[in-house]
Formats: sequence, C-alpha cells, structure tokens
Amino acid sequence: MTIAMQPVKSSQLEAIGHDAATEILAIRFKGGAIYHYSNVDAAVFANLRDAESVSSYFGKFIKPFPDRFPYQKQAAVTAEKDETNVK
Repeated sequence: MTIAMQPVKSSQLEAIGHDAATEILAIRFKGGAIYHYSNVDAAVFANLRDAESVSSYFGKFIKPFPDRFPYQKQAAVTAEKDETNVK
C-alpha cells in the first residue's frame, strides 16, 4: 500500500501520511524507516499533523499504545517522492 506523505518539521520524524479509508498512519522516521500504524482515525491524524511538536504528540499519544495502534515496519522505497503542495 502506498500512502502519500508530507514532510514535517520534527527531530525524529521525516514525513507523515494517512489513508482515511483504511485508517492507516504512515510515518517515515529520520534514517528512512517507514512504519504503518493501524486504527488511526482522521481526527488523530489531524491532531498529529497540526501539533506544535509532531514528535512529542507521536511519543505521547500513539507510540505508547501498540494495542490500540498496532504497527508494522514497511520496506523503504528510496525512489518515492513526497507529494507536497508548494506555494
């Protein structure tokens, strides 16, 4: 599954994306590892995306709860480009 990702300003995370239909959050960490987190609804994704510190929000509200948000490491795709809106 490919999820469009947008870069974020973060000390730990490089980019995030969300598929609302499947409720999957995609996170690319600094260093290139990509993880998919399940059961992430649109509201949780919006809170993450809009947080003052994306890393802090992730560390407080998603990462500590693997039973609620199970995750799976994905194969890194080096040729993948971020889809961003350049203004």
